[in-house]
Amino acid sequence: MWTEHDNALTRSFRFPDFKTAFAFMTAVAAEAERQNHHPWWSNVYDTVEFRLNTHDAGNTITKRDHRLAEAIDRLAAEHGAR
Repeated sequence: MWTEHDNALTRSFRFPDFKTAFAFMTAVAAEAERQNHHPWWSNVYDTVEFRLNTHDAGNTITKRDHRLAEAIDRLAAEHGAR
């Protein structure tokens, strides 16, 4: 579940292993390019953490962030997020 924290949508995903987490990140990178909306993220082994906000809107949450969050959720499910 995405939560709002410090003017951003945040969420963590866990995967079976690093290889799966990295494949998920690759898919998210392609989607972010398509939407021209790039997340702040971090990865440690099987966990990927996101922070979404829109820099052009004063680092607030916008419809663009919600649209990317929905795509990330879909991709996470496709990659077996726990």
